[in-house]
Amino acid sequence: MRIQTRRRSVRSFGWCSGLLVGLLVLGVAPAARAQSGALTELLSGVVRMKTFINPDGRTTQNLGREREGSAVVIDTNGLILTIGYLMVEAHSAEIITNDGHTVPANVVGYDNQTGFGLLRAIAPLKVQPLAFGKSAELKERDAVVVAPFGGPDNAAPAVVVAKREFAGNWEYLLDQAIFTAPPHPTWSGAALLNHEGKLVGIGSLIVGDATGKGERQPGNMFVPTDLLAKLPLDAREGFVLSLIDGKCSLEEVIDMCAFERIETIDIVAGFIQTGIVLLRAQPPSSKPPSGRGA
Repeated sequence: MRIQTRRRSVRSFGWCSGLLVGLLVLGVAPAARAQSGALTELLSGVVRMKTFINPDGRTTQNLGREREGSAVVIDTNGLILTIGYLMVEAHSAEIITNDGHTVPANVVGYDNQTGFGLLRAIAPLKVQPLAFGKSAELKERDAVVVAPFGGPDNAAPAVVVAKREFAGNWEYLLDQAIFTAPPHPTWSGAALLNHEGKLVGIGSLIVGDATGKGERQPGNMFVPTDLLAKLPLDAREGFVLSLIDGKCSLEEVIDMCAFERIETIDIVAGFIQTGIVLLRAQPPSSKPPSGRGA
């Protein structure tokens, strides 16, 4: 039996202004101290990640056997979202918080359709998870903040310069990738925050033409987090849903997502009950069953 997604259409600048001002005047005026504490707490959910790749992995030649970048804590149980090329084929990983606390993490899964990767810390991180915003609501010229690990000192203001299709021949096709400028030098896995301080994208690339109009304006490309969060799902449900393409069987989804088997079955059952996922019968195989005497 195969499972198929039923597609559903998804249809104040004050906070961002305050955040941008805070990033510019941090440490200059006494009034900035309270804002500094709020920013530090908000950005504590953006952590440093190190991954260690299987020596015989096919991506080691181009990406190396040890990788490092940013990742975003998205729930209180230690679930962490990052860009997939930082952790694909990893056999182990560790998370370092902005206050220097190091915690090992397990690789949960990599989705080659979105480019996202998920990990789970094996011990409490004691940071504030970032809430999801709606990347579909971002418009060109919107002010945003690019936030890699390292807290407010490493965060920087940016502007959305384009939302357009992006095709990565090595992994994914995005209908509405988010392009920002100016470029941030530590973009890999960085959080893109909207005017509410909510997560709307994960940093993937630096590009030479962010607008896509031949203007040669450098910038960064972000994968929109609506690909996980546009439905009323938690992050685990969103990740399972991202693996359902109408071709995979239930057993294949269970194998790919790397959750406990019963957890994945419960999530898919919830999708079926709410009508998000439809079941269709698998055509009978034309191959005769194999036997020991064949």
